[in-house]
Amino acid sequence: MKIALLQLNLTIGDFEGNLKKILMSAEKAAAAGAQLAVTSELAITGYPPRDYLLDQYFIKRTLGSAQELAERLQGKIQVLAGLPIENSGEGRPLFNAAALLQNRGIVKIFKKSLLPTYDVFDEDRYFEPSPGDDILEIGGEKIGITICEDIWNDKDFWKRPRYHLDPVAHLVEKGAKAVLNLSASPFTVGKQKIRESMISQLSAKHKMPIFYVNQVGGNDDLIFDGRSMGFDSSGKLMARGKGFEEDLIIVEIPVRLGIVSEDDSTPEAEIWKALVIGTHDYVKKCGFSTVLLGLSGGIDSSLTACIGAEAVGSENVLGVLMPSPYSSRGSIEDSLKLAHNLGIKTLTIPIEEAMKSYEKILREPFANYAADVTEENIQARIRGNLLMALSNKFHSMLLTTGNKSELAVGYCTLYGDMSGGLAVISDVPKTTIYAISHWYNAWKNKEVIPESIFEKPPSAELRPNQTDQDTLPPYDLLDEILKNVIELHASEEDLLHKGYSSDIVRKVTSMIKQAEFKRKQAAPGLKVTDRAFGSGWRMPVAAKIQQAIPLI
Repeated sequence: MKIALLQLNLTIGDFEGNLKKILMSAEKAAAAGAQLAVTSELAITGYPPRDYLLDQYFIKRTLGSAQELAERLQGKIQVLAGLPIENSGEGRPLFNAAALLQNRGIVKIFKKSLLPTYDVFDEDRYFEPSPGDDILEIGGEKIGITICEDIWNDKDFWKRPRYHLDPVAHLVEKGAKAVLNLSASPFTVGKQKIRESMISQLSAKHKMPIFYVNQVGGNDDLIFDGRSMGFDSSGKLMARGKGFEEDLIIVEIPVRLGIVSEDDSTPEAEIWKALVIGTHDYVKKCGFSTVLLGLSGGIDSSLTACIGAEAVGSENVLGVLMPSPYSSRGSIEDSLKLAHNLGIKTLTIPIEEAMKSYEKILREPFANYAADVTEENIQARIRGNLLMALSNKFHSMLLTTGNKSELAVGYCTLYGDMSGGLAVISDVPKTTIYAISHWYNAWKNKEVIPESIFEKPPSAELRPNQTDQDTLPPYDLLDEILKNVIELHASEEDLLHKGYSSDIVRKVTSMIKQAEFKRKQAAPGLKVTDRAFGSGWRMPVAAKIQQAIPLI
């Protein structure tokens, strides 16, 4: 029996578009001889629909779309499609489910058992869990149906399973001879290796094939990498879909070797592909066709420009140079050279006159105060205003260029360089920005990002001879500490035990806490690490946290 895994890029709430994609892919699967086509999790609505699930009309449209899909399939192939289904009993109003579409109707419903409520997930807000004994009998085979999290709780793989129930083991007890998993598993760097190892071990443990279909594409801060897979009963990878692209993967029972797409899992390649598809989808799904960004001659804006050009086409990118009296000639020349190498348009708007206007307006109220960071912030806010004006006038999405290291410690200006519609690299640490930029030039086999940009000390150029390290620790040290605090939840005591100095630890952890109000007002960013400053980051702004390291 042939089963088709429909790896599709779906849009939240686009019922017509999603239906069309599923239908076209299912018809291709039928033409290839498949008896069953399987979508990703909540494919009818697009994932994650979040609070649209509280809208009764949205739920009604979902069911209507599933029924329409069943009609339009005309019995050519059975389709197992992910969607929310109303709960007529006690508990939460919905089930996260999959509907078997057959003979122009919905013939059976399969429900998700394990509901994640960590990081970016909040499914307990909407869904009621199911006991998880859903078996599909088709083509003489008994196939257990699971949805995403249901396969992530094997006690022999995880040191500390999150849930008491193991749906896969339960399905095996019910007689399942294979497992299908409908997923919407967000990308983070390195996660695919864990997925493959986990599913391989699960297949070998239960001596049965497991088929996993994942969504692909970007929806808001989340990026989905696809890479749908099939494993045989020994745990061997027998099929894998493309990464970060739509695909149709045909698998078989009994399992035979299919197409195993090549997959570059190096961190630089993974993050690059994720940021490109995430940017493309966010821009397009929000109704934009062009982007613009400020070009400073630094590594962050350079990489962001490269991502933008790859995502929407170089002809649709505008780089804006806004030199001040403190901007070096090298920064301007580097920006223009980068733009030429990428083939993007540029616009130069000097800001010296605007700076003088602000100085004149504020001369009286600032008469008894020395110049400080206030004047530096005014420069950044002048640039932010100009960029937003261009964005409004040209109906072009403004890409912000700040990285994760800066956002973590507040080395950024509200309503200045933080202004924009999408913070493309806001989950990428500074040291990783350099690594990806070097990788990018090697991948292109030419010097797109000028070597002089790599060589210069990082600087905001808001005052004479300024460098980032006037304010921050060296980035290699800063990024180590930030990873420990943000992703590994290390305390100040943990950092001291690791050998970091108390002065550096106190400074960095204090800056992280003090910058929370800025992050709450930042543009949406693209998640590529285990913990990003997005929908999974839930820290209070107004809080009094006792310093573990006493101030001397």
